[in-house]
Amino acid sequence: MNNQLTDLLQKQVLLCDGGVGALIQAANLDVKKDFLGLENCSEILVQTRPDVIANIHKDYLTAGADCIETNSFGANKIVLADFDIVEKTYELNLAAAKLARKTADEFTTKDWPRFVIGSMGPGTKLPSLGQATYDELVDSYAEQARGLLDGKVDLLILETHQDLLTIKAGIQGCRIAKQERNNINTPIFAQVTLEHNGTTLVGSDMACVITTLAAMDVDGIGFNCGLGPAEMAEHVHYLSQNWNGFISVMPNAGLPVLIDGETKYLLTPEELAKWQQRFVDENGVNLIGGCCGTTPQHIAAVRTMLNHRADPKPKLRNSSIEPSASSLFTSVPFHQENAIFAIGERTNANGSKKFRELLCVDDFDGMLSIAKEQDKNGSHALDVCTAYVGRSEVKDMTHFLSVLRGQITAPIVIDSTETPVIEAGLKLLSGKSIINSINFENGEEKAATILKLAKQFGAAVIGLTIDEKGMAKETNDKIAIAKRLYDFAVNKHSLPPADLLIDPLTFTICTGGNDDREHGIRTLEAIKYITTTLPKCQTLLGASNISFGLKPAARHVLNSVFLHHARQYGITAAIIHVAKIMPLHKIPKEQIQAAEDVIFNKWQKDRDPLIHFIELFADVKKTQTKKLKPKKIEDILKQHIVEGDKKDLKEHIDTALKKYSPLEIINTHLLGGMQVVGNLFSTGQTQLPFVLQSAETMKTAVTYLESLIQHTKNQAKGILVLATVQGDVHDIGKNLVDIILTNNGYKVINLGIKQSASHIIEAAKKYKANAIGMSGLLVKSTIIMKENIEEMKRQGINIPIILGGAALTSGYVEQDCNKAYGKENKVYYAKDAFSCLKIMDQIISS
Repeated sequence: MNNQLTDLLQKQVLLCDGGVGALIQAANLDVKKDFLGLENCSEILVQTRPDVIANIHKDYLTAGADCIETNSFGANKIVLADFDIVEKTYELNLAAAKLARKTADEFTTKDWPRFVIGSMGPGTKLPSLGQATYDELVDSYAEQARGLLDGKVDLLILETHQDLLTIKAGIQGCRIAKQERNNINTPIFAQVTLEHNGTTLVGSDMACVITTLAAMDVDGIGFNCGLGPAEMAEHVHYLSQNWNGFISVMPNAGLPVLIDGETKYLLTPEELAKWQQRFVDENGVNLIGGCCGTTPQHIAAVRTMLNHRADPKPKLRNSSIEPSASSLFTSVPFHQENAIFAIGERTNANGSKKFRELLCVDDFDGMLSIAKEQDKNGSHALDVCTAYVGRSEVKDMTHFLSVLRGQITAPIVIDSTETPVIEAGLKLLSGKSIINSINFENGEEKAATILKLAKQFGAAVIGLTIDEKGMAKETNDKIAIAKRLYDFAVNKHSLPPADLLIDPLTFTICTGGNDDREHGIRTLEAIKYITTTLPKCQTLLGASNISFGLKPAARHVLNSVFLHHARQYGITAAIIHVAKIMPLHKIPKEQIQAAEDVIFNKWQKDRDPLIHFIELFADVKKTQTKKLKPKKIEDILKQHIVEGDKKDLKEHIDTALKKYSPLEIINTHLLGGMQVVGNLFSTGQTQLPFVLQSAETMKTAVTYLESLIQHTKNQAKGILVLATVQGDVHDIGKNLVDIILTNNGYKVINLGIKQSASHIIEAAKKYKANAIGMSGLLVKSTIIMKENIEEMKRQGINIPIILGGAALTSGYVEQDCNKAYGKENKVYYAKDAFSCLKIMDQIISS
């Protein structure tokens, strides 16, 4: 992009202006004369009192601002309709832009250019809550952008937004106006406003914000309003680590307080400058300024800070965007740790009889229940198809997604062969969805149309290996079409490689025909080739197709074994019924071997592998997995945990209590089972949903035993603040630490899961903790732990820190984490709950 402002942002940090509302209020304007009776419609002032607005611009430019924002925050059709002046949308934006442009040009010199930013606020209606439609918002923002562009703004900024679907509509409106004006160089920034809990008003977390907006190809992402810089700090840091475009930060002057009946902002100009320096020097922020409560004095202080920096550039960021999909609420990475990206298949009228029957009687609540069940069972996304003969697919998709979008956390895969259905679905979803699918069955025209929709709405796309000759069944044909899909989607239509999920197709190997016996092998070989030659793409399968024609019990086993091998060959995603996929350790070895013989067409002498496999399940009416076979109570307890089986658990614990104390049962037998689960997970023999089942069983057992443990009634030996770190939901290890330390005389402040550094620090100060404990299962959690430690050091925390979690190593803790905390402080590695107890004893005794 050849644009003076963005070119300069590459070379130096630019300073924007500050708050405007308080300055307008200070002008003591008359509601009837100056506002034409339109109280609180400050946008009208660019026509009635341009002198007041121009003076505010001048005050900020005099204070040292590089950029000023147009007085057009609410000048969109949605807002102006409330004042009954919607016809003024274009002229008010044009006037606001011209006024700011004229003032900025007066201050511009050869060595100091001044810029104009077109302000575009969120309006008053949230589309994700059904208050406005996507098309209404696109029309509104397009008209606003026309006026701002004609007034010669240098940048369009969608600011103070709380609904990502509004931002997506706003971006589309801006693009329409830019195309009409033949203006492709004006950049677009999007700024969100976060609540104190770290999400937008409608509930989108920062991972969701980044995934969604990155897919929309915005030039910059940032924050403004809502919070002060202290409250924004952790979110600015997260953005800097996970977004590779420009970053803008315009906080309020702290949090508002009520003094003598008036709202005040108490952050001083010097304090704002100090925070902004941190954001620039540590987080690589490019554009800074202020929002509510900030004044020309605040901007002057920030200007002084910038002038004293030896290097005008922000810190260079080495950040990257994790390939993901997102819902209204959160983001889910395509690459799951030691697992596949599982797309639930049951919300599909073509593949699920129950879902289809509910659709036919308009039972959308029943359909929603199926979706929630899949979400609960561990599906990372849901495949939604409402196609049924005799019904309006557009109407059904619109109705169902309107109900579904606010009820589940999983992203949506819009599954349809009809372009209007896909477009209707995309207009309802605020996150980054997946389109299922494109192919070349009828040439490239339809695929091109769908890819344009993907770019417009920021969606990923599933590509099927089908061309004009039909579905590819031979390995070489699958590979050839996969390459064609890549070239067409990535090179010709600019879809990011990571957002192309190539499905090399699999067909049933259970017909008995010789032509079908090699389908599994050919698919696996194609997966391996695609993964190797197109490594940035995802690979996907409709895994259950492999077993079509078999009885349910046999299908569950064959699907599970085939999916296991597909993962070994490199598959990253699959459309499956998660509840019907079993980890290998739960399937009898004889069944595994028989399934593998079918998949790889291995004949044992003259024994037909398919016939043998079918015979194994001849009398099986439901899926049979390994049962509890051990006779010793110690082994029975361990097997409960490994299998994630709660049946008869309390009865078996009661039996064990005749030999062991509650703590011995937890420490030796139950934890032993969890160690087995951890080993199975690390070697790929079980997946995360089954780990969570084991964790739930462990939690049930520990809860039962806790009631039997004699608690120490004396004063606590010490205090530990304990939390699972941000982005991690695993708490079984953390809760075991809580129980064991509590019953050994310590007070544990258990903050729960997904805790930010600021919340942990706040609790440590509040409770005067002797130590801080941080837990997490995922590899990325270890990185967050180190970042939290750096923040704790920055804020002067000097108490010991204890880290625990499956992905941690003693070397990482003792070297990297201890180095981050400094020589005067100590970070400990606890391999399990009892190690944590010993560490706390050591800390207190010293």
